[in-house]
Amino acid sequence: MEGRSNLLSMMKLSIKVLIQSSLSLGRTLDSEYPPLQQFFVVLEHCLKHGLKVKKTFIGQNKSIWAPLELIEKLCPESADISTSVRDMPGIKTGLGRARAWLHLALMQKKIADYMKELINRRDLLGEFYEPGALIMEEEGAVVVGMLVGLNVIDANLCVKGEDLDSQVGVIDFSMYLKDPQATETTQDDSKMTAILDQKHYIEELNRHLSCTVTDLQAKMDSLEKTNSKLIEELTAATDRINALREEQEQLKQENANILQTSQRKEEVTLQDSQLELETYRQTRQGLDEMYSVVWKQYKEEKRIRQELQKELELQIGLKQEMEVAMKLLEKDTHEKQDTLVALRQQLDQVKNLNLQMFNKAQESDRVKKSHKDLDFRKIFFLTQCCCCSLFRAGLESELSAEKEQRQNLQRELHREQDNSAELRTQLQQLQGLQTELLDLRQEKKELQQLCEEQEKALQEMGLHLSQSKLKMEDFKEVNKALKGHAWLKDDEATQCKQCQKEFSISRRKHHCRNCGDIYCNNCSSNELALPSYPRPVRVCDVCHSLLLQRSSIRS
Repeated sequence: MEGRSNLLSMMKLSIKVLIQSSLSLGRTLDSEYPPLQQFFVVLEHCLKHGLKVKKTFIGQNKSIWAPLELIEKLCPESADISTSVRDMPGIKTGLGRARAWLHLALMQKKIADYMKELINRRDLLGEFYEPGALIMEEEGAVVVGMLVGLNVIDANLCVKGEDLDSQVGVIDFSMYLKDPQATETTQDDSKMTAILDQKHYIEELNRHLSCTVTDLQAKMDSLEKTNSKLIEELTAATDRINALREEQEQLKQENANILQTSQRKEEVTLQDSQLELETYRQTRQGLDEMYSVVWKQYKEEKRIRQELQKELELQIGLKQEMEVAMKLLEKDTHEKQDTLVALRQQLDQVKNLNLQMFNKAQESDRVKKSHKDLDFRKIFFLTQCCCCSLFRAGLESELSAEKEQRQNLQRELHREQDNSAELRTQLQQLQGLQTELLDLRQEKKELQQLCEEQEKALQEMGLHLSQSKLKMEDFKEVNKALKGHAWLKDDEATQCKQCQKEFSISRRKHHCRNCGDIYCNNCSSNELALPSYPRPVRVCDVCHSLLLQRSSIRS
C-alpha cells in the first residue's frame, strides 16, 4: 500500500513538472529533455509494480512488454505501433520494446487512451500482475487520469538512435528536491505537501535501490553458475573434439584401406566381367549360326513334307478311283455271268424244243417221207448246229474279252498296291523326319533356355558391377568429404552459416557431420545415416536435402 502511494506521488510530481516546464519552454520536446526522461522512468516503475516474475534458464526476468502487447488486441489502432516496435533492428529485449512503445504512444497523444483500455480489462491483467499491484488497484485509474494532461505536450522522439535495451531506469530526485522558501506559493499546506512528496521520493528511491541490489546479486549468482556450466561444457567439448579428431584420423586410414581394397575388387570384377562378356558373345555367335543352320534344315524338310503330302493325297485319290472302277467291273462281270447263264438255259430249252420237234416229225413222217424227212432232219440239224456254234463263238469271244479286261484290272490293282507300299514307306520316312524335327525343336528350346540363363547371368553381373560402382562413388564422396571439408572450430564462427543469426547462450553452436560447418539448432535439426558414422547424426538443412535427393536418384 505504501509503495503504491509513493509511486502515485512521484507520478503526480513528474507529470506536473513536465507539463509546467514544457508550457514555459514553448517548443516541441525531444528525447534529451530531462523532465521527459524522468517521466518515462517513473511510468516504467509504475508498470513494474506488482509484476509477476518469470523464471528462465538464465535467471529471473521482469518484462512489461507482455501486458503492453495486450493493447494491440484490445485497441486495433495500436497495431501500427506494435508492428513498428517489433521490426526495429536495434531492439532485442522486451524492456527495450516496451520503452519504444511508450515513446511512440506519447508522440501519438494516445497513451492515456491505450492505458485506459488496458486497465479496464483486469481479468486479463491478472495473468501478469499480483493482486496488490498499482495497475490492478484504484491508483491505476488515477494514473490514467493524470496521463490525459499529457495530450497538451508535443514531443518529437527519435527511437531508432537510442539504446533502449541497456538504459538504467534510476529516478533523479534533484529536480524535485526544492527549498520550500524558494517556491512561489506561500501557503503552509503546499509546503507540507512538497515536504511529504520529497519524503515519499526518498523512501521509494531507497526501496528501489535495495531491490536493484538484490536483483543484481541474483544475476551475479546465476551468471557464475552459468559460467561454471559453460566451462564444464567447454572442457567436455574439447575432450570430445580431441576424440573426434582421433576418430577422424582412424576413419581416414580406414577409408584409404577401403578405397584400395575396393579399387582392387573393382579391377578384378571388371576383368571377370569382360572375360565373361567375351565368352557370352562367342557362345551367342555359335548359337546363332547353329540356329540358322537348323532353321534352314527345318524349312527344307517342311517343303519336302508338303510335297510328299500332296503326292500322297494324289495317290490316295487315284486309289479311291481304282477301287470304284474295280467295283464297277465286278458288278459288270456278275451281270455278264448272269446273262451267260440265262443264254445257256435258253440254249438248253432250244435244244429240247428241237429234239421234241424232231421226234414229232420223225413219228409223223416216218412212213411217208422217210427219205425227205431224213434229208430235212439233216438240214435242220446242220442249221441248228451252225446257229449254236455261232452263238457259242460270240459268247466265248465276250468271255475272253472280259477275262482280258479283268487281267488288266488285276495288273493295275497290283501296280496301285505297289504304289501304296511305296507311299507307306515314304510316310514312315516322313514320320522319322518329323521325330527328328521334334528333337531339333527340343534342342532349339534347350539352347534358347541356355541363352536366357546366360543373359540373366550377364544382367546380374552388370547389376553387381553397377552396385560396386555406386559403392566406389560413396567411398570417393566420403574420402572427398574427409579431405575437402575441414572441421570448423567453435571460435571461428560467431553466427549461423545459413540464417546469419548471432550465437548466444540461448542459441547454441552445432556442427554438421557432413560438411563440418557450424549452424544453429533450427538450421541443423535433421539427422541422417552417413557412411562414416554407424548411427544417424546431425546434418544441416542443405546437406539433408542434397543427401535425400542423391539417395532417391540412386534408388
